[in-house]
Amino acid sequence: MGKVRTRKVKRLAKEILELYQDRVSMDFEKNKQLVREVFVSGVSKRLANRIAGYLTSLVKLQAKKEAELKAESAAAQADVTSEKPK
Repeated sequence: MGKVRTRKVKRLAKEILELYQDRVSMDFEKNKQLVREVFVSGVSKRLANRIAGYLTSLVKLQAKKEAELKAESAAAQADVTSEKPK
């Protein structure tokens, strides 16, 4: 089973992903710095780490989906080009 995350963690991570999509990466440490910069008013270290971890998993999941779509489209292209009319 997966890890349980609170609504607060998910909501804050999705907000950061929408607003700072170009700065979010697959690196946890960089995401942790980004969370600290965004929430200057202060979030606990534990909450910041949870948000950064969720951001990292979201980015990795997006990359995986994009790779699968790319592979499917490449396979579909190969099927179309391999079928020659007789």
